[in-house]
Amino acid sequence: MRLPYRAGRAVRFAAAFAATRAAHRAMSPRPPGDPASWEHTNHAGRTVSALAGAAAAGGTALAALPVVPAVVATAAGAVCGRYDDLRGDERRGFRAHLTALRGGEVTSGAVKLIGVATAGLVAGALLKERPVDKILAGVVVAGTAHLVNLVDVRPGRAGLLVLGLGAPGLLRGSLAAAPMGAAAAVLADDLGERGMLGDMGAHALGAALGSAIAAANGRFGLAAHAAGLVAAAAYGDRISEVARTLDFTRVSESEA
Repeated sequence: MRLPYRAGRAVRFAAAFAATRAAHRAMSPRPPGDPASWEHTNHAGRTVSALAGAAAAGGTALAALPVVPAVVATAAGAVCGRYDDLRGDERRGFRAHLTALRGGEVTSGAVKLIGVATAGLVAGALLKERPVDKILAGVVVAGTAHLVNLVDVRPGRAGLLVLGLGAPGLLRGSLAAAPMGAAAAVLADDLGERGMLGDMGAHALGAALGSAIAAANGRFGLAAHAAGLVAAAAYGDRISEVARTLDFTRVSESEA
């Protein structure tokens, strides 16, 4: 399925939602590779599947077509995130991985950060024409991927952030609908602790959302977003802690 470049918001959202749900259903009985590699222990000590993240990455990339920079960023975020899912440990954020690098240790998180940053700069270079705008766009793409991953410390946080940050972008274009549709498709499973995005899904959704933000903004908007994202990275531990304190599962249970 190839979407027109100016595909409508509803079309992109629906395409991402449907593709993500279809991929999740198809992979669940027969996970690619080693089935055990998709099983992760969540915050409550339960074993859940990270296939939702793979499905969300695929659905996002499909719905983002034919916007090449967004597809490149999404794919790179998924690959780097999957690598960290397989090789990573509990360390999170720039500071932890930079500290390890200073000590001579190259963590999987550092590899992921470098890979996502490089992909962000490539996407930014493809999205914008002027050198300064290319760099700012790259920061926005990579920074948004990092931000979404920072809040993915409890069920539903990353998906809800993608939906919340993406909604204003729909006023300026349809590209944000791709990660929003994919996030919506797996949100119930994530909140219900039947699955998780993992680093693969969080980085893919964040990179796609960052691409949409970068594509829709001029230099002033890019600079403002980049500054906010750099600040978020600097205070990543605090942001993750705030995300841990928000309990959407209790709210949903009280409304049921």
